[in-house]
Amino acid sequence: MMLAEICHNCINRQVAFDGLVQGLVYGLLAMGIVLIYRSTRVINFAVGGMGIPGAALFVLLVVQWGTPLWIALVASIAAGAAIAAVVELTVVRRLFRSPRVILLVATIGVAQLMQLFVVALPDVDDPSAPFPVAVSRLFEPFDGLRVSGPKLTILVVVPVAAALLAWVLNRTTFGKAVAASADNPDLGRLSGVNPKIVSTFVWIIAGVLSTLSMILLSGGGSVTGVANLGPLTLARALAAAVIAGMVSFSRAVLAGVVIGIIEGILRFNILDEPGLIDFVLFLAVLAAVYVQSRGESEGTLAAFTPKVRAIPERLRAVWYVRHLSRIAIWSFFALAVAIPLIHEFRSSQLFLYSTIVATAICAVSVTVITGWSGQLSLAQMAFAGLGALTAAALARGVEMDIGWGSTRILDFQLDPIPFGLAIVLAPLVIGLLAAIIGIGALRVRGLLLAVSTFALAIAAQQYLYRRPFFSNGETSVLFERGSLLGLDIADQRTYLYVCLGGLAIVLAIVARLRHSGIGRTTIAVRDNADAAAAYTVSPTRTKLTAFALAGAITGFGGALIGGLARNIRYSDTFFLVSDSLRLVAIVVIGGLGSLFGAVLGALWVVGLPAFWPDNEIIPLFTSSIGLLIVLMYFPGGLVQIAYAARDALLDWVDRRSDRPVPERRPAGTPLSVRHTERTVEVPAVVLATQGLTVRFGGIVAVNDVSIDVGRDEIVGLIGANGAGKTTLMNAIGGFVAASGHVTVMGTDVSKLSPSARARTGLGRTFQSAMLFPELTVRETVQVALEARGRTSFLKSAFYLDGPAERRRASHASDLIDLLGLGRYADTYVSDLSTGTRRIVELANLLAVDATLLCLDEPTAGVAQREAEAFGPLIKRIRQELGASILIIEHDMPLIMSISDRVYCLETGTVIAQGSPSEVRNDPAVIASYLGTDERAIARSGAAVSSDQAPTP
Repeated sequence: MMLAEICHNCINRQVAFDGLVQGLVYGLLAMGIVLIYRSTRVINFAVGGMGIPGAALFVLLVVQWGTPLWIALVASIAAGAAIAAVVELTVVRRLFRSPRVILLVATIGVAQLMQLFVVALPDVDDPSAPFPVAVSRLFEPFDGLRVSGPKLTILVVVPVAAALLAWVLNRTTFGKAVAASADNPDLGRLSGVNPKIVSTFVWIIAGVLSTLSMILLSGGGSVTGVANLGPLTLARALAAAVIAGMVSFSRAVLAGVVIGIIEGILRFNILDEPGLIDFVLFLAVLAAVYVQSRGESEGTLAAFTPKVRAIPERLRAVWYVRHLSRIAIWSFFALAVAIPLIHEFRSSQLFLYSTIVATAICAVSVTVITGWSGQLSLAQMAFAGLGALTAAALARGVEMDIGWGSTRILDFQLDPIPFGLAIVLAPLVIGLLAAIIGIGALRVRGLLLAVSTFALAIAAQQYLYRRPFFSNGETSVLFERGSLLGLDIADQRTYLYVCLGGLAIVLAIVARLRHSGIGRTTIAVRDNADAAAAYTVSPTRTKLTAFALAGAITGFGGALIGGLARNIRYSDTFFLVSDSLRLVAIVVIGGLGSLFGAVLGALWVVGLPAFWPDNEIIPLFTSSIGLLIVLMYFPGGLVQIAYAARDALLDWVDRRSDRPVPERRPAGTPLSVRHTERTVEVPAVVLATQGLTVRFGGIVAVNDVSIDVGRDEIVGLIGANGAGKTTLMNAIGGFVAASGHVTVMGTDVSKLSPSARARTGLGRTFQSAMLFPELTVRETVQVALEARGRTSFLKSAFYLDGPAERRRASHASDLIDLLGLGRYADTYVSDLSTGTRRIVELANLLAVDATLLCLDEPTAGVAQREAEAFGPLIKRIRQELGASILIIEHDMPLIMSISDRVYCLETGTVIAQGSPSEVRNDPAVIASYLGTDERAIARSGAAVSSDQAPTP
């Protein structure tokens, strides 16, 4: 009886019903998110925003202009569909082939733009008027249950809309076209499906769902409720979509209903914790992200990160040319320091300048996590808020007592510490917090980190800021500045210099990290995680390091903002969800991936509207419109203008210079490619697989394959396209899940990650040879050299890694010269030909000093003349490394001439093995792969000259 009474008190019919109705609308919005993701692999953050103009128009038509409700409803939904179509045709269509993270950022700009549309609409004369509804009666079907007309409408409309959408996508030709476009756009195009047309219609449907959802959510409230449909509603819809795995409509609706019911229960029973549901949703999103399988790569940000052209080799001896970037940065800081000294500014102006500087520090964190790591975080200003509140808590003293009864989990007390020490310790706490939060999302490729951090930003704004540890039970938190290093920093001008000093320190540390192994490996993982793993770099650890670093940086910026404000009103300024979204716009407009771009973006987005407060146009170009224009037409951002001026100056100096070009070491000069001699004895069998099997759903790609590669042996792997050769090599490297056993150098590596397998001595090249488009050849080789010794984060950050960096640079130069790549050393990999990239891959294998090389079609896409040089080059690398080689190759003369043994695969099964002549004459191989025309392989018996020079 008592249990039943408790349950009755915590939830009753009315609470459950209201939650069900609210959850149905969340589910409807979530269906729009799933629809866009399933068809275009874009997480649409504008799914709610696209419906707000239609809902506002609905109010105007009915309340202001007296239009009949049903006519107004049709017109509003049509307007929502038209807005979605315009968005797709003007924004999504232009960025259709861009990385998905860029499209996600674009949808954020679209969502902000929709709010401007609402502001531009005429005001309703009576803002207290009720939102127009189709049914206004109140029903009481059961005792204790009251059903209003708007809720009854939701109860009918949402299931019908969900069923109709499911039928269209699952049973119609259009639905099949959507599935084909999502699964394989190129194959779908060959089948007559135009992915762009499919995308347009999908966005139109999403616009209809969004408008309908906004109208349904607003029913029963006042007309001003439309303006309040923002991040909170979006967060619930996103949570439902993520819980549904971003694929299932029915699960999205069910998840939305569960979220609505839980929200109702929590609000009914815990009145003093209104934001608890947002924290619960954040935990649910984290859990859902953690259990989801790994997704596809979202593409490289190559076109959206500003490129800095290398200084011409003969000008590097010119001091001012070599230090041009430093001269520009220090000139900027000198100007920033001098202006407040020579001009008397009001306190409000100094406050604004300090805000710009502190915001620039926070923007640097987005440069690290998005520009370098390729992950999008939408909670950086939430981390800044937590940093400000943590610093304030440390400054006033902390008492923590968590537990129950006589059992304590945490019970400690810290005395107050000085202001300066507080703003130094707070970033360390926030960096650790960021690492903990990032563990779940960063293990999954794709855009789910954006969803997780967006949920965190909501949870921080609604719940975390108000925890007693941060708030001390108050609605605002005092954070007095006191003194710093003996200086009284209460004065606003002095505090501006503190902020400038903080920015200088952050830029110096992060710039050093960018030009160390930390920055190189982070960008390598962003551009090509598999290739980075093949060079012993752990993608998960690298991304987690970047996320923790970004959290610490923005925590520091937030602590400075807290000291600037002195009274931290966390519910209405600086640290809201909208501020996190604006921070993304700052970095994109300034220049994604550029440190100085973060500063320029802060000056543009924060500074310009304040400098011209009466100009109504400028705020548009510093927010949504500016963000979209940069993404679509100026992807390099504002900093690209500065880089163009720098390049023009270098060209001018180069034309007037008579310095000779330094002589390069001739290609093929004998060098020591090893850092140290091997101390581990190489076993007789370097690689062995037993019963290796790979399944993709019901398809068996590799079937019970057992092969081996001996010491100093070259083993060829041949077979028709689709025979399973690359899949077998991926299974050996750990890049696909497989059953069976893989042994490398006598060690069973079957359970190890790709990077861990690489550390056992397994080197790998890939068929695409993409490598790392945004790194130079020199940097790419230095990434591979991480296998010989990891870069220390702390030593790099504090400029103590000079000797190690010089050694790594020297080894990279040796390898580059060895393979004749000297003239390409400072060229971006994206600008190289396929043949040259193949040689860079081989240089990386020398850098890794692997004992087993897995080469996947090293001559694919290479001209015949260049392909002929690969035979002696491969043999030479084997000699240099003393390594064994497993090679996939369709060039039969090449593979038959360099291989000691050959395996032939057919449909994932080994059908022949033995010497090249035995396999070449095997009837099964002839029937399966070589064909009966002996002329196709007549040249395969020709030996390859071992002294033929490679041609990069």
